[in-house]
Amino acid sequence: MSTADWLIIIFYLAGMILLSIYLSRKQKNQEDYYVGGRSLPWWAVGISTMATQTSAISFISIPAFVALREGGGLSWLQYELAVPLALIGVMAFLLPFFRKLKVISVYEYLEYRFSPSVRYLMSAVFLISRGLATGVAVYASAIVLSVCLGTALWITILLIGIVTLIYDTIGGIKAVVYSDVIQMAILLAGLFVSIFFAFQIAGDWQTLFKAMPAERMRAFIPETGLGDGSAMPFWAFLIGGIFLYMSYYGTDQSQVQRELSADSVEDTQHSLFFNALARFPLTLLYILLGIAVGAAYIYSADLQQAVPAEHLDYLIPQFVRLYLPAGLRGLLFAAILAAAMSSLDSALNSLSASTMRDFVEKRRKLPAQKIVLYSKVTTVIWGVAITVFAFFVSNISQTVIEAINKIGSAFYGPILASFLLGVLSKRVNAKGVFGGVLCGVAFNLLLWLFFKEVHWMWWNVSGTVVTVTAAYWLSILENKPDEEIISRFTLAGQQMFKLQRKWLSTYLFMLIYFLIILLVVILI
Repeated sequence: MSTADWLIIIFYLAGMILLSIYLSRKQKNQEDYYVGGRSLPWWAVGISTMATQTSAISFISIPAFVALREGGGLSWLQYELAVPLALIGVMAFLLPFFRKLKVISVYEYLEYRFSPSVRYLMSAVFLISRGLATGVAVYASAIVLSVCLGTALWITILLIGIVTLIYDTIGGIKAVVYSDVIQMAILLAGLFVSIFFAFQIAGDWQTLFKAMPAERMRAFIPETGLGDGSAMPFWAFLIGGIFLYMSYYGTDQSQVQRELSADSVEDTQHSLFFNALARFPLTLLYILLGIAVGAAYIYSADLQQAVPAEHLDYLIPQFVRLYLPAGLRGLLFAAILAAAMSSLDSALNSLSASTMRDFVEKRRKLPAQKIVLYSKVTTVIWGVAITVFAFFVSNISQTVIEAINKIGSAFYGPILASFLLGVLSKRVNAKGVFGGVLCGVAFNLLLWLFFKEVHWMWWNVSGTVVTVTAAYWLSILENKPDEEIISRFTLAGQQMFKLQRKWLSTYLFMLIYFLIILLVVILI
């Protein structure tokens, strides 16, 4: 790392803090802090949402998966198939309704529709799972960056944690969104620069693709993941992905909170439509980066020596360190750092929002300024907790780290079911949905423990189906929900379906876009 590289990184970090100070000038209440006064432009919200999806782990791991990992290759594209279909469901059934209710924590809706106990359960699941997963993500990013920056691991963790904590605490959701826009620009620049220099090493496009083993060029793996032992089964990622992404985009506070910050329901729809269109091309860039740097790896003995077999994720950072000139090298490491901070900043703000709205503020009447102060203190507490947890991830076995991610999948289906039952069903009541969620999670845990031949992506489907079925049966034993609740907190009662008619052409376009993506994957 040269002086120029460090100056670029320092300038970037200082710029994020100064930006947050500038954006915090008009903060007056909790709505300003958590949802930007519901006035953020759709394009910024859309880019911010996608920036969180394209974290440092994606920037580092997807190209390594494509180029080097056993069983890897272009099959990663199957992860993206379900996104347009899932976002149709989110746009039609979930977010417009939450916008109309003007919630800050998406779990507030569950209390309106069902009961406080359902709200507490879902919010607690989010807090625990998102907090743990974010700590793992910070560690995973820091361990790679520390090697390439030549800094101790603890310094890199603190660098990511402290800078993100400062600008997130000061600037709130506006700092999160606009810093993500900048981070996405740096990330895209880093992608194109890396592809260009890798191409120079390989020589030409023909050499680039010839270097890729034939088995890695298969994007379509027509297997089910039900007893066939496939690690990348097409049907599991297509069908399970619909439920997974609907839950993630439509019920996960870290994503929904940004959509609640847009200026209107239409702007929320536009931001999601942007994600439906842009995510697949971005993934194609990651894939192309993996192919290009994979070819450079074959032709470069230095790069092969720099990437140990047990740390294949070093591929992109070590390529940057070895082959990019000073200045550009700093830009690329700033891109990886930006991606790591993008995942952390959105998590901090959403964890703080859910903690405050779902627990701290319950049955308390506090002045607006004091609520803002408590909100910032809560952000600091979560930031410190996640940063400290990142120091201990190295002492957790790889099996436990994988288990944390699988726990998320065990809950995504039941959580989605609770919201869909709320907005679509007139019959399901609080006891029914609470018991249904417990049944859905229990069923997924049984699959995890005793039916290992079922791929974990199917858990998103099974959790949803079991929860819906159990909730209906349990609700039959209880009285119907109050008619006033049905009229205020279901789509049918609010006649939201009629308001969706003008979006039907957009939904049709998204369906056609899905078919185009599917065709591309199959043809590859």
